[in-house]
Amino acid sequence: MLIIEKVIILKSINLFSEIPEDDLLAVASEVEVIKYEKDTKIINQGDLGTSMYIVIYGKVDVDFNGKSIKILEEKSIFGELALLDPEPRSATITTLEETLVFKIEGDVIYNLIYQHINVAIGIIKILCQRVRDNNEN
Repeated sequence: MLIIEKVIILKSINLFSEIPEDDLLAVASEVEVIKYEKDTKIINQGDLGTSMYIVIYGKVDVDFNGKSIKILEEKSIFGELALLDPEPRSATITTLEETLVFKIEGDVIYNLIYQHINVAIGIIKILCQRVRDNNEN
């Protein structure tokens, strides 16, 4: 995938929508593009992690202690908690169909946060929504 394609996709994600293209070029050059087949575990609950993921296409299941709690689709972000707090992963993420993701390491996001407060605000909003979702369940 070309870097400009990665920038266009990143720009379409709410978390990155207000970031100037020049800054997204640096992020895009660090993004790892990974394609997973159906029924592949991307993250195992309890493993240590320092990266977050964005679903470009496909669907993933979020499993907490053996129970499916949410299905994430295109433009969904997961693994963001590990960026802020490098503790064991809180859930297992498994593909439900062929899925393409962007994997972004924590140091890339931290650099972006230092330059653009909107990224930090966006991550906080995602985490708040996760808390609300958990409270409903």
